[in-house]
Parts: sequence; structure tokens; C-alpha cells
Amino acid sequence: MPATSKKAAPSDADAGRGTALILLHGGGPGVDARSNWTSVHSKLSAAFHCIAPDLLGFGTRISTGGAADGRLQGPHAWARARARQILSLLDHRGLERVHLLGNSAAGGAAALALMAEAPYRIDRAVLMGGAGTGPLPRVIPFYDEPTRESMRATLSRLVADEGPHSDYLDELSSLRLEQALRPGAEAAFRSMFTDSVDGPSPVDLTAIRTPVLALHGEYDRVAPVAVSERLVETLPFGRLEVVPGAGHWIHVDRPDEFCTLVGEFLNA
Repeated sequence: MPATSKKAAPSDADAGRGTALILLHGGGPGVDARSNWTSVHSKLSAAFHCIAPDLLGFGTRISTGGAADGRLQGPHAWARARARQILSLLDHRGLERVHLLGNSAAGGAAALALMAEAPYRIDRAVLMGGAGTGPLPRVIPFYDEPTRESMRATLSRLVADEGPHSDYLDELSSLRLEQALRPGAEAAFRSMFTDSVDGPSPVDLTAIRTPVLALHGEYDRVAPVAVSERLVETLPFGRLEVVPGAGHWIHVDRPDEFCTLVGEFLNA
């Protein structure tokens, strides 16, 4: 899909009518809600009341909630802090019960933590790319070589085939490079992947009773399909849909199929 066809989505803002759907973006360097959901935001907003916040440690929230001062260390601490962030958002907006759409190791992990902490607030959830339940990455992407070329290579791994998305990836690389180099962004990002022995324990997936659809791209180069297979085997009410021809960014590789799967599950 060419870059010109992707319309920017408002970050942390309402769009659309119907049941509230909280869009929780992924956890790559320089990401924010606006750039993460631009390929599908308008279509999802036709069916749901979409709210897309920047999560702690990213976008407008780099310097809040322990993101910059080192108080949060490790993926489980970050997931729980983001779950509390979303609970506060729901309370502020007077939303008693919502759907969740969680992307990968930031949004997906936050969704799992939120379902564990406040199950009565969540109706259904769609999780993407394993929801951060796989092993920590061996190498922190981008920041060991913080250049535009490195950012472009990092983003290219997220789609199955960069050819159809070349212009979009070029444009996104510039945006995310700028955001990834903001003060505090690198420290926050590295702390998200710290293997902290003193941090909180992982979420007990067996205790989550919310219906969950796990979506995984057939050609995901970030996390193998087996990660989502293990996830749905553990969740009491989880099921898996492998999207043919898609990479880690299912919503970019297969936006129409992605929105259909999300809509059918959440409206079931």
C-alpha cells in the first residue's frame, strides 16, 4: 500500500461510534499511536469508537510514569504500568467496559496485564504478534547503531515483503528516527527489555477469562507463530488466526483482512 493512501490517526483522541475499542500500539523504537495505526484507523473507526493513546515510554509519554528516570525496569513492570495508564484513561473518559486491540510487546503485553488486573472492564481482546510473550530480544534494535539506515532496516523486518511498502517505510523511517532520538527515549526503550530479577512476576495467563483472538502473520520475522500458539494454549478462552502472507505488521501487510478479523471477533 503506498504511503499516500495512509491517513494519520489522531493520537489519544476519539474517532468513530459504537463500542469503545482501545488501540494499544507496538513497542518499536520511535513508535507512537498515530504512526502505528494509520493503515487501519479509518476503517476501524467506521465500526468502533476508537481511542489510540501513546503508551508510557513512547511518543508524548516518553518522560512520564517512570519512563525517563529509571523507575521502571523490565517488560513486566512496563506492562503493568501501562495497564494502570489505560485504566486511568477509561476512568477519565467514563468508560466502564471496552474492547482491546494490543500490538506486540508493548500493546499486547499491556492488554494482558490489564485483563489480569481489571477483567470486569474488558469485553474482548485481539492480540498481535505474540503479545510480548516470547523471549526477550538478543539484541536491542536500532539503538546500537542509531542511524536512518538502521531504522529503515528495523522497520523492514516488520513486513513480509518491503517492496509494496517501500515509500511508506521511507517516510516512516524519518518520522520514527526523529522520535527515537528525543531526550529520554533510548533510556526508556532499553529499560523495557532489561531482564529484571527484582521486578514483578509475569501475568498469570491461566487466570485471564476474557475471550482473546491472537493474530499472527504467517511470515512474521520478529516472533515465530509458535509464540502465539503457546499463548492461546495457555489462555482459557484464546484462539489463534494465522494470517497468510503477512509479517509482524499484519495491519500493514493485510489491512482489509486484519480489520475483517478484528470486527468479526469483537462483534461476535
